[in-house]
Amino acid sequence: MKITLKDGSVKEYSQSMTVLDIAKDISEGLGRATVAGQVNGEVVDLRTEISEDCELNILTANDPEGLRVLRHTCSHIMAEAVKNLFPTAKLAIGPAIDEGFYYDFEVDAPFSREDLDAIEKEMKKIIKKGNKLTCYTLPRAEAIAMMEEKGEPFKVELIRDLPEDAQISFYDQGGFVDLCAGPHMQSTKNIKAYKILSSSMAYWRGDENKARLQRIYATAFANKDDLAAYMEHLEDIKMRDHNRLGREMELFTTVDVIGQGLPLILPKGVKMIQKLQRWVEDLEDKEWGYVRTKTPLMAKSDLYKISGHWDHYLDGMFVLGNPEDKECMALRPMTCPFQYYVYKNTQKSYRDLPYRMGETSTLFRNEDSGEMHGLTRVRQFTISEGHNVIRPDQAVEELQNCLELAIYILTTLGLQNDVTYRLSKWDPANTEKYLGDEEYWESTQGILREILQKNNVPFVEADGEAAFYGPKVDIQAKNVYGKEDTMITIQLDCAIAENFDMYYIDQNGDKVRPYIIHRTSLGCYERTLAWLIEKYAGKFPTWLCPEQVRILPISEKYADYAEKVRKELARNNVDVTVDGRSEKLGFKIREARLARVPYMLVVGAQEETDGTVAVKSRFAGDEGVQPLQKFIEDICREIRTKEIRQVVTEQ
Repeated sequence: MKITLKDGSVKEYSQSMTVLDIAKDISEGLGRATVAGQVNGEVVDLRTEISEDCELNILTANDPEGLRVLRHTCSHIMAEAVKNLFPTAKLAIGPAIDEGFYYDFEVDAPFSREDLDAIEKEMKKIIKKGNKLTCYTLPRAEAIAMMEEKGEPFKVELIRDLPEDAQISFYDQGGFVDLCAGPHMQSTKNIKAYKILSSSMAYWRGDENKARLQRIYATAFANKDDLAAYMEHLEDIKMRDHNRLGREMELFTTVDVIGQGLPLILPKGVKMIQKLQRWVEDLEDKEWGYVRTKTPLMAKSDLYKISGHWDHYLDGMFVLGNPEDKECMALRPMTCPFQYYVYKNTQKSYRDLPYRMGETSTLFRNEDSGEMHGLTRVRQFTISEGHNVIRPDQAVEELQNCLELAIYILTTLGLQNDVTYRLSKWDPANTEKYLGDEEYWESTQGILREILQKNNVPFVEADGEAAFYGPKVDIQAKNVYGKEDTMITIQLDCAIAENFDMYYIDQNGDKVRPYIIHRTSLGCYERTLAWLIEKYAGKFPTWLCPEQVRILPISEKYADYAEKVRKELARNNVDVTVDGRSEKLGFKIREARLARVPYMLVVGAQEETDGTVAVKSRFAGDEGVQPLQKFIEDICREIRTKEIRQVVTEQ
């Protein structure tokens, strides 16, 4: 048989060979380092026997696929350690994931940090033994009997889900046996770098109605240097986590008696959102031709029944009263049906289109409690929502404009390289969830695909992610922990106008149904604030900062000049404060640095005499003494152009 290796070379053998045998034949070093193989693209165990021509890639822990095998093996080691220390623990699942691995257990009490440290020490003992991992299979009935005897109900449930004629595979690592399809390493001894990170509650199979489990998160790497680099990365993540940093910077907080997913935006956070909102509204109204609307926060169920949300989205809504009552109300989860009646208020002709309506909309969505997180997943939020009513012949151009506006906003905020694009399509296997037929969906999805391709935007396509009335372009971003959320969305809807009897008068005097584009230009303000906190670690571009300048008089004698400087800056719309405390200058400088203020202006006798300020910034450190008016001109230009200055040296 002929084995084609990754580099294109070919090895020939006259008899069957395992992946490990071939690795050793190539070199003894490769044989020691290999953790798995990839046969014709499929990752397989080193014990896999090859008996026919194929393409083979020998994987080490330095390969992404090989690293997953190492991590999966490490999850079994962690499970064994838990069983050694907590014999009554019940095993659930323990997969490798992008950043490491986890294992779920049913235990009597949550794991403490001391428990996790003990488990990690026990893992070290297991690894030191160097037990070999052997794989074997059992018929389904025998597999169930074995797991029942071991008292592992979750494993029994998993096996029962498999076909009756299935052969069930297990891995034995020196007496500890776990249900697993593999692949795994040959033994435990080659694992050199691992770390238990944390534990949390998880539901069995992600169902809140099933058993509550304890999930232990951990990671493993090919070597200690990679692990150290990852741990440093985690420290950076902690420093950027908006849930911690946003509270530390007094941008927002939460209060138990107010409720989960209902953050309080504090004055500094309000200042930032206010700047974003005014910018977006001016962009939309003055440059992109939007009219501004203001619509109610709630409506009768009648409205949502017309739009289809009552049938398709009721579980995600806050209903006020009995849904069966005639006057039942609900808080709005979206603005679209309200704005349709703004459009219908006067008759429109083909000359009036596109008719673009923008609103800074406060919305309410009944998110699951387990989904709540800081500002990224909340139950009340505000978005830069808009609905563009268009003629069918305007669809391509108007969608192009919506995409251009979104890209412009992302670029201005410095976020354009942190997003991915997704064409969110209907699910053809579950058509009852959607309005329209297959032809409708294929044509509308085709229009959005054309727009993305025209703009050379790399994108993925995802079935089942569309709104019930039409496909979407979703602009996605990840938080520091890798959790992905939709930041901006552009949706094409060619169906809903029928429900609301929306029309325009065409050139022939006939009534014609318009198309509607549902879109956001910035998206959710709360989520964007969280994104900006993590992107900049709190060191925002100057124009966005709630405090742009802090004046530091070197003593109380210069308080009057400091106040004069403050008034001049404030007159030029700069957000400025004075630190007039009787503290040493060094202390006040450190305080300003911790507050991440972009500019500090030190003033004393010489500055008062000359009408100057000594400028310190987080961009270039000491920027020297400057005339006050020059500094004002420079910072006003920076704010006006929304410049993103790069940090050259730390303050």
